[in-house]
Amino acid sequence: MGRFIFWLVVFIFLSGISLHYRFDVPYFLSWIGKLPGDMIIKKGKTLFYFPITTSALASLVLTIVLSAFSGKK
Repeated sequence: MGRFIFWLVVFIFLSGISLHYRFDVPYFLSWIGKLPGDMIIKKGKTLFYFPITTSALASLVLTIVLSAFSGKK
């Protein structure tokens, strides 16, 4: 459990650094937030963004990855 928390913190840290400095990630991650089903509403200077499909896909991938690494069978 300790190893998992360590790698989770490292991942969150690196994600935060990349977002802060806006590293340009190539086509590998350019689809995030642009899937069919993601809601983007622009009215004037207001932007409402609700990534329904991206959230569902991320949840599915995390479920599969975490269940693969869990010790339970």
